[in-house]
Amino acid sequence: MSYTFKITKIEKSGISNLDFNNIPFGKVFTDHMFVADFINGEWTNLEIKPVAPIPTHPGNMAWHYGQAIFEGMKATIDNSGNALLFRPEMHAERINKSAVRMSMPEIPHDLFLQAVHNLVDMEKSWIPPQAGSALYIRPFMYATDETIGVRSSETYKFIIFTMPVGPYYTNPVKLLAQDKYIRAVVGGVGEAKTAGNYAASLLPATMARKEGYDQVMWLDGVHKKYVQEIGTMNIFFVINDEIITPNLDGAILAGITRDSMLTLFRDQGYKVTERPISIDELIEAGKNGTLTEAFGSGTAAVIAPASHIKHNDDVVILDTDNRKYSKWAFDTINGIRNRTKEDKFNWIVPAEPYRN
Repeated sequence: MSYTFKITKIEKSGISNLDFNNIPFGKVFTDHMFVADFINGEWTNLEIKPVAPIPTHPGNMAWHYGQAIFEGMKATIDNSGNALLFRPEMHAERINKSAVRMSMPEIPHDLFLQAVHNLVDMEKSWIPPQAGSALYIRPFMYATDETIGVRSSETYKFIIFTMPVGPYYTNPVKLLAQDKYIRAVVGGVGEAKTAGNYAASLLPATMARKEGYDQVMWLDGVHKKYVQEIGTMNIFFVINDEIITPNLDGAILAGITRDSMLTLFRDQGYKVTERPISIDELIEAGKNGTLTEAFGSGTAAVIAPASHIKHNDDVVILDTDNRKYSKWAFDTINGIRNRTKEDKFNWIVPAEPYRN
C-alpha cells in the first residue's frame, strides 16, 4: 500500500555547515523529518517537513508514564551515489514488537518503510562517504494524550529524523560487570527498545566511567551471574575458537546486527553457540587464555571490540590487535553496506522514494 505524504521542504539547507571529516555522533541533524499522528484508531497527518521543535503539553502521558519506543537504523552510500538501507524490514518488524509490549499501536510496515525510503532519499546528500560513517536514522513513537492517570494513551506521534554520524567508538571498550543494578528480567521490557530501559542504565554507566570503564556488562536479574548485554549492544565472546553469545530469553534485545553476525559466522563455517554464559566462566577463560575476543554488536557501533573485562577484583585484558572474528565481521558488514563485498543474503535495499 502506498501512502500520500505532504512534503514541505526547507528554504535553505544546513549541509554547508557540515564538516564531513569531523562529525560528532548524535549531535548533527539533517534538514527534514517525517511526522505522523495516531488519532481515532488510524495514522494520519503524514508529512515530511523541516526539523523543528514539537510543542508538547506538560500533561503529556509519555513524560509521566513512559510510553516511548524507538529504532536505530543506518543508511550508507555506494560508489555510484546510491543511498542504501540495511535490512529495513527487520526494523519495521521490531518497532512493532516494541509497540505491542508497551501497549502502543503498531505502525503499518508499508507506512514505516515508505517514510524511511522517502526521507533518506531526500537527505542522501548528508550521507558521509568516509569509512565507518553513515546516516543514522531514528524512528520513534511516543504517547500524546494530555492526561494524568496510569493507562495507555489513545493518541500517539510517530517521527523519523536522520543524522550524519562518524564512528561510534574509535578505540576498544573497557567493560565493567555490574552485579548491583540490573538491566532487565524475563517478563519485563528488556527485549523492547523503550526509552525507560536506557534511562535505567545511566547511573550504572556513570559509575563505570568513574572507575575508568566505558560500558556496563549487564548480568541477569535473578542469579546476577549470567551475561546479558553490554551498554547499548549485544555481546559476543570467543572461547577456544567457539563464538558464544547469550541466547534470547525475553530479557535481551533481539539485535539486527546480532542476527546478521550469527548468519555470517555460520555461513563462514565458524562454530557458533547461543547459550547462557556466566561471568565466572568468562573470568576463568580469561585467566587460562582461552578467551581470545569479546565484542559488542549494534547498529550504532556495528562491532566494538573489548580490551578489558572487570568483575569485582578480577580483570581480564584482551589482545585487541589480534582479532580474527570481530575484525572479519566488522569488515564484512561494512563491506556489504557499501557494496564492496557480496550481499549474499540480499540485505541491502536501495533507498528509493515511493511516488504518491
